[in-house]
Amino acid sequence: MRALNTIALMLLAVACAKDNSSNSTTASSTATSSGGVDLTGAGATFPYPIYSKWFSDYAAQSGVKINYQSIGSGGGIRQLSEETVDFGASDSPMSDEEMGKAKGGPILHIPTVLGADVVTYNLPGVTAPLKLTPEAIAGIFMGTIKKWNDNGIASLNSGVKLPSSDILVVHRSDGSGTTYIFTDYLSTAVPAWKTAVGKGKEVKWPVGIGAKGNEAVSGQVKQTPGAVGYVELAYAKQNNLPIAAVRNQSGQYVAASVAAVTAAAAGAAKALPDNTDYRLSIVNAPGAESYPISSFTWLLVYQHQKDAAKGKKVVDFLNWALTEGEKSAPSLDYAPLPSDMAAKVRARVATIDFNGAK
Repeated sequence: MRALNTIALMLLAVACAKDNSSNSTTASSTATSSGGVDLTGAGATFPYPIYSKWFSDYAAQSGVKINYQSIGSGGGIRQLSEETVDFGASDSPMSDEEMGKAKGGPILHIPTVLGADVVTYNLPGVTAPLKLTPEAIAGIFMGTIKKWNDNGIASLNSGVKLPSSDILVVHRSDGSGTTYIFTDYLSTAVPAWKTAVGKGKEVKWPVGIGAKGNEAVSGQVKQTPGAVGYVELAYAKQNNLPIAAVRNQSGQYVAASVAAVTAAAAGAAKALPDNTDYRLSIVNAPGAESYPISSFTWLLVYQHQKDAAKGKKVVDFLNWALTEGEKSAPSLDYAPLPSDMAAKVRARVATIDFNGAK
């Protein structure tokens, strides 16, 4: 019995030693990572692939480390408004009401790149890319089109053998700029959607299951035959998921691409007034080559920086992103800002001050 007790005590001591070692390692790792961070940001998952590359490249070049939490546009707006991060990120422009509640004063919207929301799906055996009209997309996400072989889809895809299985809609469960872009598009293109559902970072979905972030939506679609969802283009490509070609305002079926997103932005950029605050929508843009569910994405920063050292780091990063960073956008399926627009945005960055002094 004494021998058994001795063994038990020895095992307990080993377990405690392991726990202490594990806790020590975790604490050390956390301290190291948090201690080395110069700037913190939070927000949109839509641009996370390109932002992740930017932060890595910028750290290697400048030594400035940026910790970014991909938590959704709504979370980014909330955290910046509460001044718990140095910058936010959103695919949905802040409303006047949201900007009025921000504790740090006026917020600037700095467009960084353009991206596309895509309709992605999981249909085993269907190899041809589907064609969808805005009405068909609205019908799917409103639950009025329930089967994959419904005439509302089949009539657009002659020669494609569609299954008679149920459609499983996957949508975002969190406050999301990706959702804002998608519902902004449907509200613009389909009057029935505007009346029944509307637009916003969060809406009351008539059907479907929710998933948090672009990562979770694309993952859910990938593992569920019959599923359909909306994600940023890069997430569909990373998961090897098919994307639908969407009929644009000119009646052409266009698949999302850097060129098609650039085409959607071209007219909007030229038409911007000199006093723009860049809170603009380019969904359902005119032009035969335009992809209709395109959008800018924004970094959100306070115009009056309370911490001069951090404020300068924010400005330096923004200027780098709007020059060197733009060059890597196409490699990750984002469209860079039109060059003339990027120059005007840099002029806006120059209005940021640090305790009232540049």
